Amino acid sequence: MASRTTTRPLSPHLQIYRWGPHMLVSIIHRALGVGMALIGAPLLTWWLAAAASGAESYNSFLDWFTTDTGALNIVGWVLAVGLSWAVLQHMMTGIRHLVLDTGAGYELKRNKLGALATMVASTLLTAMYWAYIAVVK
Repeated sequence: MASRTTTRPLSPHLQIYRWGPHMLVSIIHRALGVGMALIGAPLLTWWLAAAASGAESYNSFLDWFTTDTGALNIVGWVLAVGLSWAVLQHMMTGIRHLVLDTGAGYELKRNKLGALATMVASTLLTAMYWAYIAVVK
């Protein structure tokens, strides 16, 4: 059998692509989805079970995340702020994909701007949410 040489184009490899915010947001979106499933869902289940099991069970749940004064300890802050940012970033990226599904925003400049906007919006919304919590409390 004779070997043939083809002039078909090769698929681009990772060495050819330049790293951009649209790539970062795509990876973060997937990682946050997995993170919310692996951390958020069991935490929500634990909270609901503790709330349904009575005051003693709920207080032991709260002991993991709060100090004696009722303020969040470092574990509580990391989980609460991290999960709220994860939800908001995942939502902002979902809205971006909804826009992309309409066929808009595929131009490289607009795509990168949209990716950056998701990161800025989710960070600002998280800061505003926790500022509101701090003021109300």
